Parts: sequence; C-alpha cells; structure tokens
Amino acid sequence: MSNQEIPEENLPAERDAAHGAVEGAGDPFADPGLPAHKPRIQDIDERAANRSERAVAFMFTLSMLATVGFIASYVIFPVDKIVYIFPFGHVSALNFSLGLTLGVALFAIGAGAVHWARTLMSDVEVADDRHAIAAEPEVKAKVLADFAAGAEESAFGRRKLIRNTMFGALALVPLAGVVLLRDLGPLPEKKLRSTLWAKGKQLINMNTMEPLRPEDVVVGSLTFAMPEGLEEDAHDFQVQIAKAALMIIRIEPDNIKDKREREWAHEGIVAFSKICTHVGCPISLYEQQTHHVLCPCHQSTFDLSDGARVIFGPAGHALPQLRIGVNSEGNLEALGDFEEPVGPAFWERG
Repeated sequence: MSNQEIPEENLPAERDAAHGAVEGAGDPFADPGLPAHKPRIQDIDERAANRSERAVAFMFTLSMLATVGFIASYVIFPVDKIVYIFPFGHVSALNFSLGLTLGVALFAIGAGAVHWARTLMSDVEVADDRHAIAAEPEVKAKVLADFAAGAEESAFGRRKLIRNTMFGALALVPLAGVVLLRDLGPLPEKKLRSTLWAKGKQLINMNTMEPLRPEDVVVGSLTFAMPEGLEEDAHDFQVQIAKAALMIIRIEPDNIKDKREREWAHEGIVAFSKICTHVGCPISLYEQQTHHVLCPCHQSTFDLSDGARVIFGPAGHALPQLRIGVNSEGNLEALGDFEEPVGPAFWERG
C-alpha cells in the first residue's frame, strides 16, 4: 500500500501532531535501568541463612543416601523379582528401585544447588557492557577479580557444611554409572568350566527319563543322557543341558584304542559330551561300524574308540569324556565332573 492510499490522519507526522507529541522525545527503546534491589531474609537474618544452609546440606546428604540405596538395590534385588506397587501395579523390583533411587539422587543435587543459589548466593544484579571476544589484559584481570568476588559472595568457603555435603553428593553419584557397567555382561567366573555332573549323579535316559542301567545299553547303540535332578521345566534347563548333555555308546572293550577311555568306561560303555567343540552344536549322527560321530553343523568328525579325537573338520579338540561307574542299585553314575571345559574353546581355557 502506498502513502497515497493511507488516510492523512493516520500518517505518523499527522498523528503525532494531532496528539500533541512532545518535541524532542527520547529513544522509545531506552534502557529502563535495573529495579531497586530488595534484600532477602537470608541477607539480613543469619538464622534464616543457617536454615537455608541446613536445607541445602540435607538435600546433598539425601542424594548421597539415594546413591548408596541405588547400589544396594542393585545387589539385593534379583533380576526376576516382581512386586506390586500401587498405583503402578506389578513391576520389576530391581528396575523400580534403581529408577527411584537414581532419580532422587539426581533431583536432590539439582534442588540443593537451586536452593543454594536462590537463598545464599549473592543476588545483586550487575550490568556490564558487551566487549570484544579477544579480551584485553585489563579485562582478564577483571574477570578473575569478578570470579573471586563471586566465589566470596557464594559463601562457598564460609559455608563448609554445604561445601562438604555437595562434594560428597557429587562424588557418589558417578558410582551409579560404574555399577551399571555390571550389565555389560556376566562375570567371567568359571561357569564354563563346570557342569551339573558330580560324583554319584545317576545317568538319566533323556527318552524314558529313567536311570540308565548297563544292560540298557547294547553294543552299537547311541543313547543320550542328562544328570539326575535336572528337570525339563526348570528355568535354566537349556543352559545346564547345553553343558551336561551326554552321548552313551557301548563299544567292545577290545576295540577301544585309548587307554584312559577304557579306564573311564564301564564294561565298554563310554560317556562323551554331546556338545561339539567347534561352535557348540549338538552331535547326534553315529556310525557304529567305525565308531565315528559327525556334527551336522560343520561336519566335524570324532572317533569315539580313540578318545573322541578329531579326525575331520574344524573342531579344535576332542570331546570331553565323563568317567562313569555303577552304583549299589545297579544304575550308571558319574564318578565326577568333566575334567576339561565342554564345548568350543573360550578365552579362559587353560
């Protein structure tokens, strides 16, 4: 819209004249200045300042306790424990406690810092002109002086209770993150070195779920067994059977080439791990004429008449053998655990 289309009375000059604009009026965006400073109660009453100090220290102490609670919760509550908490319903006790304690720890630090700043640190407004990015020596000196003045006004050196509790809270909170590193994976321990087999554990036929007797195993047969006491509906069944599964084969004693294999057998009945030593596949293909077993995954082949040594394929070592005997009831039993780790090679293998 051009000036010709605007009514004359609406033009700035005509409007100012009509309303009697003051000649020589100042800048309409002039700096209004800072309002008058109003002291807080903590500035004039030391008892109020001490109360604020104790409140801040309480928040920092609460943060420390919450961090300790976080670590304790991680240790106390099992991963699978479920509890009912109103109004959330059934939740994981571990997740709820970790979230609650870590939230309180972080919130208490923030709330303590805000309360400290609003009640005890200086709240005097200071106006300063903008300056070039490259500071002059005088400016640097002024910044350092301002920093020293700010430190003095914050009462950081004088309010030792706040300072010490804040240091404690800030020192403990990172421990929560350190504890979470535990979830990167299971601890190495020696879980892969042992199985459920132990002296006196009976061999249970995985087809009939009955104890195996020597007469149940005929020459040339292949039977699969698991340790006595392991139930298929147990929550860790798959983990345990992956280490404890056995192949039971009967070979004529004269056909067993390996001396230790013959000594660890019972009347030609030998027990070897069913888990391939390449990548852990279950072995199930048995050739009774040659006494060879074949892993269906990558065709590793083991000679069960010669200590289950590798005769073909990528497997790195022989199948572990379990020493067996017969108990007073005439059932086959283990005489101990495997003497070497079951399955593929791993970094702990010694």
